[in-house]
Amino acid sequence: QVQLTQSGGGLVQAGGSLRLSCAASGTISDINVMGWYRQAPGKQRELVASISTGRTTNYAESVKGRFTISRSNAENTVYLQMNSLKPEDTAVYYCKLAQLGLNSWGQGTQVTVSS
Repeated sequence: QVQLTQSGGGLVQAGGSLRLSCAASGTISDINVMGWYRQAPGKQRELVASISTGRTTNYAESVKGRFTISRSNAENTVYLQMNSLKPEDTAVYYCKLAQLGLNSWGQGTQVTVSS
């Protein structure tokens, strides 16, 4: 069993920054991919960024140059540093761990960017 515990998020003005964290506990494989997804009201959940245990990263075009994903393999924790936030970044952000063909999700955290 895997549990993902998210922290961070909140309300920020446009142009501001926020940092999200997600800690995984339980049975964690040495090879996995952790990532952040987001879902805005009335829209489908979309990938924001992902990072493998080998630190290969992947970003949505809309966040490139503004968001940075990183991880601590020793602590099974993934981070998302979000800079230059825009109102269109407003969404519920979810952490995901993919390993051994299975996906586990965090509880979600609201990020609201005011204009």
